[in-house]
Amino acid sequence: MSGVLFHSSSILKSESLPCYCFNDIVHLSLPPQFSHEVALFLWSSSPPPPPPLFLTLLVGRETVSGFRICSYNVEKLNIDKASNYRLVQTLSRVVYRCDICLLQDVVDPDGRVVKKLLSSINRYGNYVYQSVSSKGLGRSAVDKRKFVFLYRKETVTVMDQHQYETEPPTFARGPLAVEFRSRTTLMKDFILVPVHTDPLKAVQEIDHLYDVFQEVSEKWNNENVMFLGDFQAACAHMTRLNKKKIRMFTNLNFTWLIGDKVDTTVSEETNCAYDRIVVHGKSFLKAISPMSAKVYDFGKELKLSMSKVRDMSDHYPLEVELKSSALVRSSALLLKATPLLTLLSASAFVHFFL
Repeated sequence: MSGVLFHSSSILKSESLPCYCFNDIVHLSLPPQFSHEVALFLWSSSPPPPPPLFLTLLVGRETVSGFRICSYNVEKLNIDKASNYRLVQTLSRVVYRCDICLLQDVVDPDGRVVKKLLSSINRYGNYVYQSVSSKGLGRSAVDKRKFVFLYRKETVTVMDQHQYETEPPTFARGPLAVEFRSRTTLMKDFILVPVHTDPLKAVQEIDHLYDVFQEVSEKWNNENVMFLGDFQAACAHMTRLNKKKIRMFTNLNFTWLIGDKVDTTVSEETNCAYDRIVVHGKSFLKAISPMSAKVYDFGKELKLSMSKVRDMSDHYPLEVELKSSALVRSSALLLKATPLLTLLSASAFVHFFL
């Protein structure tokens, strides 16, 4: 269909636009720029009461929604925790809201934890999730933690990955940078860099993230970089004075989407913005849905007690949405269609008084 349909053969009396009538429905031909399947349905009762006239605009067939990126410090997600049915079901519901979800603090030397989690998530049916994991990271030989990205294969593809390493090490857990390509967002290619700093060296490690940015942006010729995770960037671990020593604060090309006053912790005894999302550049910033970066209080949404929320972690997940390319196209199309909508609405109202 590439036209506008509305009921009542006498509703439009203008001959300025080509139209034809069939079974008391007027079919109005549209110019080529409206060929993206726009339909305007005008319903009116007969005999009509005084208007209103109800208008519904359907733009295309795509479901217009944002592309959600999430980050969650799951606090020592090991095989015992992954074997707890209730915990895994809750975590699966948290992850399933996201196109990409970064998990930090995963203890999974043999891959069984991620396998169990994927098995649970993929039972939901509409999407299939895959994973990309770092190696075990940490200064202790007996206590290694992983970064794990879980992502929907229907909406995003992993293009490449890079484990950041220096000698001597500048991070307790060196970031695993991953280059993603999205099928549904306005910005197609972007880089995600996970963060889980050592609380005793948070200021130094956060500053060294600038070096990570330089390395990965040059490697992939792409400055659309997002840092996300547990920065420990608050309270006793990072003060206002410390910001002067951190290049990602002093360089104005970086935007901190989660502010200093946001509490990302579960405990009522703390109020700290430990977990953050930071993006580089105006292009990335413009590709983000306004006000979408926030804490996800899954306990409130899933109606869980605070004890059950704390069983998951002492952190809340974070999330942010990228603008959908379908939404941008639909908005542009609606702007183009506005004069036509005005004409049809005016014609319809005139009909009620004839």
